Amino acid sequence: MNQGIEVIVYPVSNLAQAKTLYRTLLGVDPYVDQAYYVGFRVGDQEIGLDPYGHSKGVTGPVVYLSVADIQSSLKQLLEAGAQEVQAVQDVGGGKLIASVKDADGNNIGLIQNP
Repeated sequence: MNQGIEVIVYPVSNLAQAKTLYRTLLGVDPYVDQAYYVGFRVGDQEIGLDPYGHSKGVTGPVVYLSVADIQSSLKQLLEAGAQEVQAVQDVGGGKLIASVKDADGNNIGLIQNP
């Protein structure tokens, strides 16, 4: 199911302040800089900032694992006892995301690239 960690997304309440902090921490400028998401690339790893994460109940970073078939992967996780947090959603260009939480409340993200 898992093809590797694709992105780690942090929920932030002050996007401008977080962007400055993460730019300093990571030593790179964001490659995506929008009001709804700021993304940094460090090597092959993406670090994202989500200003709407807290309003969706996200309390900490979410690791998004790359999967080949998000619908199948989501179904398998739900059958294994996960609870759906976010249904499959197209976030642009055919990139699909979804998230679940485990029995301890930890968020797990899934991402399928086009």
